[in-house]
Amino acid sequence: MRFILSRLLSGVAVIFVVSFITFIILMMIPGDPALLSLGTEATPENVEALRDAMGFNEPWYVQFLEWFTSFISGDLGRSYLYGEEISTLILQRVPVTVSVALLSLLIATPIALFIGVIAALYQNKLPDVLARTLMQIGDAMPSFWLALLLLVYVAAGSSLFPISGFTPISEGFIDSILSILLPSFVLSLGLMGTMIRIVRSSMLIALKEDYMLLAKMNGISKFKTIVKYPLRSAIIAPLTIIGMQMAGLLSGVILVENIFSLPGLGRLLLVAVQQRDLFLLQGIVVVIVSTVVIINMITDILYRLANPTMRIGGRDE
Repeated sequence: MRFILSRLLSGVAVIFVVSFITFIILMMIPGDPALLSLGTEATPENVEALRDAMGFNEPWYVQFLEWFTSFISGDLGRSYLYGEEISTLILQRVPVTVSVALLSLLIATPIALFIGVIAALYQNKLPDVLARTLMQIGDAMPSFWLALLLLVYVAAGSSLFPISGFTPISEGFIDSILSILLPSFVLSLGLMGTMIRIVRSSMLIALKEDYMLLAKMNGISKFKTIVKYPLRSAIIAPLTIIGMQMAGLLSGVILVENIFSLPGLGRLLLVAVQQRDLFLLQGIVVVIVSTVVIINMITDILYRLANPTMRIGGRDE
């Protein structure tokens, strides 16, 4: 319980600090949001009235505290670009971003588990060499380059995959999967390299434990021993990776959404930056950060449940 409480408090602190830093950076961007919203033909009186309505004439610390207080209560404000509630705009686009991220994890995790386990069982042999080569390719290959290649040579050359856009599940499950399969595959390659490395390392450590020798002396087959002990460590390992890689995964989603023209949070974020919709930009950034913090917290708790003997500071918490 103490562990969960400490993670909650640290998560809130991270969200507050990131919100503050984001707010300060946005305040430093040149240009007047009110003028951008009304256009260059707006009168000075109208611009000033909009600045008052938006609270831009208040001291910066008052603006931030008012915004953060509203955020805690679930109010992200209104987008002056779209004229809608920011929470509504975000919720409309979350299904696209979540679908791409989840599918990339579903692709990467089982493949990484299989390759990592095989690489450990055949250490320094051909399967291991091939696995390490795949790790290096996954780490080195730029996501945007692979995305462009798939867009030009696969999507454009085939009627199976749409070049752009997203198909909701309500309009057909298969069509929905096909609309996000290529961007999800791009993201999965980046995840796979790290996952394979962690799974392989976990398996190698487990294979050298004393219980492996003891099981062999007792006549237990190697297959049964591997399934019962080292394989469990290999399966647990991706839990830590999912938490560690979540920030990179979401940033990757933002990139591929814009390349494949998917109407997700990444696309909305780019529009907010281009049009200098500060409230919308702040809301998206904080929602993404909050998501990363929550997923990391859940990952830590799941990892702790999977490893009840894990200790912090030499004591069970």
